[in-house]
Amino acid sequence: MRSFWRALPKPFFVMAPMADVTDPAFRALVASRGKPDIFWTEFVAADGMYHTRELQKVLDAENPLMRDLQYSLEERPIVAQVFTSSPENMKYMAALVASLGFDGLDINMGCPDRSIEKQGCGSAMIKTPEVAQEIIRAAQSSGLPVSVKTRVGYNTETLDEWLPALLETKPEAVTLHLRTRKELSLVPANWELMKKAVVIRDTQASEVLLIGNGDIQDLEDAQEKIAATDCDGAMIGRGMFGNPWVFAGKKSEEIALPEKLAALVELAHGFESLRPVKSFAILKKHIKAFVTGFDGAAEFRGKLMEAQNASELERIIAENPVY
Repeated sequence: MRSFWRALPKPFFVMAPMADVTDPAFRALVASRGKPDIFWTEFVAADGMYHTRELQKVLDAENPLMRDLQYSLEERPIVAQVFTSSPENMKYMAALVASLGFDGLDINMGCPDRSIEKQGCGSAMIKTPEVAQEIIRAAQSSGLPVSVKTRVGYNTETLDEWLPALLETKPEAVTLHLRTRKELSLVPANWELMKKAVVIRDTQASEVLLIGNGDIQDLEDAQEKIAATDCDGAMIGRGMFGNPWVFAGKKSEEIALPEKLAALVELAHGFESLRPVKSFAILKKHIKAFVTGFDGAAEFRGKLMEAQNASELERIIAENPVY
């Protein structure tokens, strides 16, 4: 079977996997406003799924263990992102992801969260390239197209060592967050490093696609960064906040406030279907992103933050017109 990665247009634009953001409700909102070339799930712990595998024999929407791995036909192609430092657990997870019909599997090797790193996962993988290669090969045993999302180094930039180690396993694609783990998101993403990454890729494994990530504001910005670095695609993360139209080429300031508020209400109702696994309080980050940039925004946000459910949010908006 031909990998969906090979059929992508160039350049292409993809959704970043973001914890407590790219859940089924948010992905559905984005799909209805302008689809990316690839959807990504939030990251899922392969270890947790493996150790609770007996509870997963009934793979239905009522099983809370499977909530993070739900998707709709409007979200194709869709990649499930997972993390683990255990090849055995990765083999199990890859087979599960394949059985659920996902188009691909992506391995998180860039998350800087300390609780993730303590498991030898996320950014910690940069320090153990041999383990990273084992994990990639374990995932590839499923037959699914496998990709990797990572950073340019741990304490310092180490692309000359780290990227070739990944390329040796021939993943379909590598997404580079153009900061080190030490830098977190405290400094601007260094897109000059993508030029270096492209040279390394072209020398060692020209068939592997390279995706740039970091500080992309909108589609125009993504196109400019791709053109300047010769990478194959761009991954948009924070640029999606408050702007599910970003992949349709619209900038946040171009969207009328009534449209934004309608999208927020739609997201809230979709989000409720994920409860009790998801707390409604998570929606507050979206309220902050959608309700900004106009007179009285702070006061209005304060009122919306008090909502305990989607119906309350909708009522507050109806009773407090700001446009």
